[in-house]
Amino acid sequence: MNMSKKALIKDIVLMTFATFLIAFAVFFFLMPSHAAISSIAGLCIVLANFVPLSVATLSMILNVFLLIVGFALLGREFGFKTVYTSILLPTFLWLFEVLFPNYTSMTGDATLDVVCYIFVVSIGLGILFNDNASSGGLDIVAKIINKFFHVEIGKALSVAGICIALSSALAYDKKTVILSLIGTYLNGVVLDHFIFGLNLKKRVCIIPSREEEMKDFIINTLHSGATIYQAKGAYDGTVRNEIITIVDKQEYQKLMDFIEREDPKAFVTVYTVSEIRYTPKVAAR
Repeated sequence: MNMSKKALIKDIVLMTFATFLIAFAVFFFLMPSHAAISSIAGLCIVLANFVPLSVATLSMILNVFLLIVGFALLGREFGFKTVYTSILLPTFLWLFEVLFPNYTSMTGDATLDVVCYIFVVSIGLGILFNDNASSGGLDIVAKIINKFFHVEIGKALSVAGICIALSSALAYDKKTVILSLIGTYLNGVVLDHFIFGLNLKKRVCIIPSREEEMKDFIINTLHSGATIYQAKGAYDGTVRNEIITIVDKQEYQKLMDFIEREDPKAFVTVYTVSEIRYTPKVAAR
């Protein structure tokens, strides 16, 4: 089996598992709470009160409709992954509806249901994001708003999510509306943690008094790269070298322990890094 087939199988397995988690969160936590939290599924929970269709059926109709509109207005921007997850999500919901027709609530409390939903769905969405995929739905709406109204995609998602949360007022009481709004906000916060927080690294800038030992520890013990710049003090004009390295959480702790133990006089500044990009140089032809 060549690498492209292995990569495709890996993508399908990851997307299927992530979409299953999202559907699980929607069916077992979001639907019992009646909260409409920033998703097409949340909107379908509200709409199910006015039309004789299940949440799974409504989700399938809206997702297919948004895919058609997306292709018509944005062109072939979405690709296989968005189509796959957009169809698979309502399929999983339909399966849950068949297997658990009289399901009510796992926790017996709407607030706990929302909390559980946020954490489980964030894991699923985080997996999709890191696999360069999405669950469709609101993502398509956000891209359409971005193209025609020139609103940033992040803001477009927030506006669409708030509108869906407010739509719960059409069918439910004030408590559910407030729960939907708070849940929409917390969902964004937790999702940011799962998408960016787990991949955070530290950019450590060190002006050491023992340069060779510091460089040796970073390269040969941490097995990390480093860049050395010449820094000139503004007060007395002293020229010293600054070592800059990017490390993960475990490496950062080892590096701080080493500095404290071996070079306590070193001047250290630390920055949080959420994304690293490297573009290799292309050889001239």
